[in-house]
Amino acid sequence: MTIVNEETHVVEIDHIDYKGNGQAVIWFENDKGFKPRKLKLTIPHTLKGESVQVVVDHPDKRRRKAMPIEILAASPERTDAPCPHFELCGGCVWQHWKYEGQLKHKTEQVKNALKREGLDPELVLDTIGMDDPWHYRNKMEFTFSPEGDIGLHEQGNFRKIIPLETCLIAGRNMVDGMLEVGEWVKEFGLKGYDKDAHDGLLRHLMVRESFATGEMMLALFATKTPDGELVSAVENLVERITKKFPNVKSLLWLVNTDWADRAQSEDTHLLAGRDFIYDEMAGYRYRLWFDTFFQTNPKQAQKLVDLALEMGKPKEDEKMIDLFCGVGTFSLPFAARVKELAGIEIVETSIESAKRNAIDNDLHNTTFLARDARRGLDEMHDYFGFADILLIDPPRGGAGGKVMRRIGRSKPKRIVYVSCSPDTFATDVAELLPFGYTLQTVQPVDLFPHTVHVECVAWLELEK
Repeated sequence: MTIVNEETHVVEIDHIDYKGNGQAVIWFENDKGFKPRKLKLTIPHTLKGESVQVVVDHPDKRRRKAMPIEILAASPERTDAPCPHFELCGGCVWQHWKYEGQLKHKTEQVKNALKREGLDPELVLDTIGMDDPWHYRNKMEFTFSPEGDIGLHEQGNFRKIIPLETCLIAGRNMVDGMLEVGEWVKEFGLKGYDKDAHDGLLRHLMVRESFATGEMMLALFATKTPDGELVSAVENLVERITKKFPNVKSLLWLVNTDWADRAQSEDTHLLAGRDFIYDEMAGYRYRLWFDTFFQTNPKQAQKLVDLALEMGKPKEDEKMIDLFCGVGTFSLPFAARVKELAGIEIVETSIESAKRNAIDNDLHNTTFLARDARRGLDEMHDYFGFADILLIDPPRGGAGGKVMRRIGRSKPKRIVYVSCSPDTFATDVAELLPFGYTLQTVQPVDLFPHTVHVECVAWLELEK
């Protein structure tokens, strides 16, 4: 054990935490002769096994964030981050890590989550990555600083905005649209929203792009309506966007006066085009509004759909329930392969979208219900019947024990679980084992390169 009492230290990175930061420990002598005190350090932009010189401010606390001064012994998996904003911007945390290393770590994340629940980690396959892990996102929410700069939050600091010149995880056309709006804001001297003073005009810019159809949406969130003193500026925005970006099929102005820092709308103004764009996945067409949840990495999302179909093995004489169905991302491909499909989702606008998407794609064997998962399952069982296949794609917090036990009691032959959180996935799956289910395969898929997030598709079968 090394005892240190200075503010500049050399440490070895022990592991990577759940936020993607390196972790290390140092020990401090106690002036009063008591035993040494342990200090846990969080050190961003470092990798396991690296020797790093760091500066620790206020070392009188048990946990501190330390900034690396110099990498003394680098990991062989370290690489140069290509983005000029990487060390400050919170958009991604692992550009300094070779992509192969990221994928290995994500596989281990999933295996460790299964181990903690007593499940077999050998069921986890290697994470499926991307051939080109850049410019993969089809949706971004940029934020305005009080000075009118547009960018993303600083890592770990939601009060500070890092102005952007580029973004290497967003689609290229989306970046161009963001920069054009940024120039417009500066040209007209418009101010961003100050979260502390609750004052200012512009809050967010949401950009959506369909990589399949090429259609794009620009949605400005502001505290005032686009009239009165803003008429001239708004007319200029419409003219420059429609002229320079003919692929923008939806230009929106959304009023949000709420103190909560969310991209929500109290009053929607259509400036140009329609209030939605078309996207496609797995051969099916979807309408996307500004608040529609849709997979943000379309190439990898296609792999999720393909894996779900492969694991679910849908048959023409079978019934299926899609729990947390959203706008029908998985519902439509499965509906084309089963006798009947029922989708359950608590967000009413998503259910309305799912119904329209089914009609648009000439699918007439679907039923969609706007309910929470527990009540929705009970109601579906009353008039739809029990499913042969159940697909579940819950939010990051998982489905929870009550929902999983309801699923277990309803005894579908096969369950396909699509997860965006390995920890809640493992907890949920463990609830099904007493009902006679066996976990067959877990396939991680990387939808968010250079971040800590990993998706999984898994298959459970009811023992005969």
